[in-house]
Amino acid sequence: MTNTIENKILTRIKKAKRGSLFFSDNFSSFGNPETIRRTLNRLVEKGEIDRVSLGIFVRPQIDKVIGKVTPQIENIADAIARRDKARIVPTGAYAMNRLGLSTQVPMKIVYLTDGSARKIKIGNYTISFIRTSPKNVAAIGKISRLAIQALKSIGKDNVIRAEVEQIQNILLQEKKVCLEHDLRIAPAWIKEIIRYPLEKLKNNEQR
Repeated sequence: MTNTIENKILTRIKKAKRGSLFFSDNFSSFGNPETIRRTLNRLVEKGEIDRVSLGIFVRPQIDKVIGKVTPQIENIADAIARRDKARIVPTGAYAMNRLGLSTQVPMKIVYLTDGSARKIKIGNYTISFIRTSPKNVAAIGKISRLAIQALKSIGKDNVIRAEVEQIQNILLQEKKVCLEHDLRIAPAWIKEIIRYPLEKLKNNEQR
């Protein structure tokens, strides 16, 4: 019976491309939680999958030079958000890193979410999901949502002109429709920063 469950789980895993993430509850239809837990542990021991964190696994991606490739933090966070059907947005130093304003990846990474609050350990990193109101995760632009959170982290009274100009230049890579949406929900002082690249994108369209 157990071997049948293991074969079913392994078959599903091998249908996914390397680097794909899985959760224990992805396999809940194959057996009870304890059986699934033991089966996944065996597959870790056999090297078929790696444990990323408690209840989170990956079919390892292999690079010819460096060997196993560790899943990126944002990919893990996005997978959790998809599972929970939640919206998330990185904040603080991690938002600044993702935006390219900082090269340092913080050890403690914080996401706002309209889903469940939780904290998970990924190697030396800790990812915290902090529940917030839906309006705080309503931005839709991949770049503009990072810009809004980075600016909030810096603060209205602390942001310098060079940072504003750098962020505005980065925002020129955002989709116009996303900037239009996110402009409406941004704090007033951040609206003024977003408005310039939006107007520039509109002017470029009219030429």
